[in-house]
Amino acid sequence: MNVIFTCGGTGGHINPAIAVANVWKQRHPDSKILFIGAKNRMEERLVPQAGYDLRTIPATGMSRGKNLQAIKHNLQSIGYVLQSVSACKKIIREFKADVVVGTGGYASFPALLAASCLGVPICVHEANAMPGLTTRMIAKRADKVLVCFSESAKYYRHPDRVEVVGMPVRKEFIFTGREAARRELDLDERPLIVSAFGSQGAKVMNETMADLFALEQNAGYPYRHIHATGSYGSDWMPDLVLKKGVDLSENKGISMQEYIYNMPTVMAAADVIISRAGASTCNELAASGTPCILIPSPNVTDNHQEKNARALADVGAAILMLEKDCTAEALMEQIASLLQDTSIRERMSKALHKLCIPDSAERVCDIMEALGNKE
Repeated sequence: MNVIFTCGGTGGHINPAIAVANVWKQRHPDSKILFIGAKNRMEERLVPQAGYDLRTIPATGMSRGKNLQAIKHNLQSIGYVLQSVSACKKIIREFKADVVVGTGGYASFPALLAASCLGVPICVHEANAMPGLTTRMIAKRADKVLVCFSESAKYYRHPDRVEVVGMPVRKEFIFTGREAARRELDLDERPLIVSAFGSQGAKVMNETMADLFALEQNAGYPYRHIHATGSYGSDWMPDLVLKKGVDLSENKGISMQEYIYNMPTVMAAADVIISRAGASTCNELAASGTPCILIPSPNVTDNHQEKNARALADVGAAILMLEKDCTAEALMEQIASLLQDTSIRERMSKALHKLCIPDSAERVCDIMEALGNKE
């Protein structure tokens, strides 16, 4: 079977597709796998790094504004979709795809629509409880809609096509051992704190991290701290940190980078993760069992990140802090509280593991096989 995965824009869309592709490759080593993503987006780095071929198409998101600028942007986006559907049809025909799987992002809709028009079976995975724009637009054409939560079925016109599969995560998140991970990262005996706020970063949270770095320096670096700025923050954050009096070139307690490519290793080694609460991140945390402080983005559709974070916090699997309340001082106090109480971290880890569906990627592969084998 020849399989196409379509995803893009953020790690939350790309990483689940890679997780499924890895399982598919193990099951079907002779199968051909291709990814379709958007030009100049994160998939251009992550997909080849995972060892898969990628074809890119022009794609951009839709604006929810109603002003002239938003209207012009949306007209341009529609033009990109029309171009991309045509381009995807050509790619799908040449590749002779047996099934196409979408996991969200700008490129997913034109690729899935093109496949449906060509009569190729398609399935779309929705990470959040409420369907996003791509899923809503393609659901009526999809052979299967794959969801993380059983209660999500009520949002779809054809609940008989909905399958609960959980969130696919790479096996490394489940099986990477703490001690091996810490040796690989060459860590000392100090605890490790890791902070990341999405592939695009977050201005407010990057600014808060700069303040936190200064507090950590004043406290004598009681722990190691690895921070991912995201592509947005990588240009300006180093100067801001230096203005706060923290020289990272001479610093042995804090390291800062644009993106954490070895996240399963870093997450396994960490004592506390500080992050947004996207569905993919929450499920990676559940798989690794790493205690976490979740600071949901306030700038997402239907406030779904706060709902994700509360779902974890309500069962003792995470600490929830709203961005408006998240000062560097409050965050450092919360970190210190977690590091001082091993029993709390152990309870959080157990609660996280209970939320994980470890065979999610395998469930998706089962569905792909059934769709691809239909006559």
